[in-house]
Amino acid sequence: MTLANIAELKNQAKRLRNALAENGQPLSHAQALELVSKQHGFKDWNTACASARNPSPRAFMVGDRVTGTYMQQVFAGEIRGLSKVGRHDHIRVDVQFDQPVDVVTFDSFSSYRSRVSCVVDEDGIAVKKTSNGEPYLRMKIATADPKHQ
Repeated sequence: MTLANIAELKNQAKRLRNALAENGQPLSHAQALELVSKQHGFKDWNTACASARNPSPRAFMVGDRVTGTYMQQVFAGEIRGLSKVGRHDHIRVDVQFDQPVDVVTFDSFSSYRSRVSCVVDEDGIAVKKTSNGEPYLRMKIATADPKHQ
């Protein structure tokens, strides 16, 4: 996973700055750039810029619609957060489900999740697995055209 281009990062910082200003929390543009960099898993703005200048294909972005399975239950949802994890091609993804997902397989009770955070590889498959060997999460970008799914 790579970072969005520099123009997009600056737009994100501007949106963050405006949102905080609306809530009475003024922020300089430089501070907003630093915060956006940290949200993407970088130490600072300079490090984020260095990565953004060398783009490679990007699998997932905040705001993407995704589908897949969580704990072997089908879901549709939206990516609400992304951050790099370590030196691997792993990312921590936060997904808000459209409908809560029951993660319990027993008939006697249920436990629903509306939002999850999981470390996935660049293909959207969770690094960690359940006791039966299945990844916690499998996701892909949702397409509007059913013929492409």
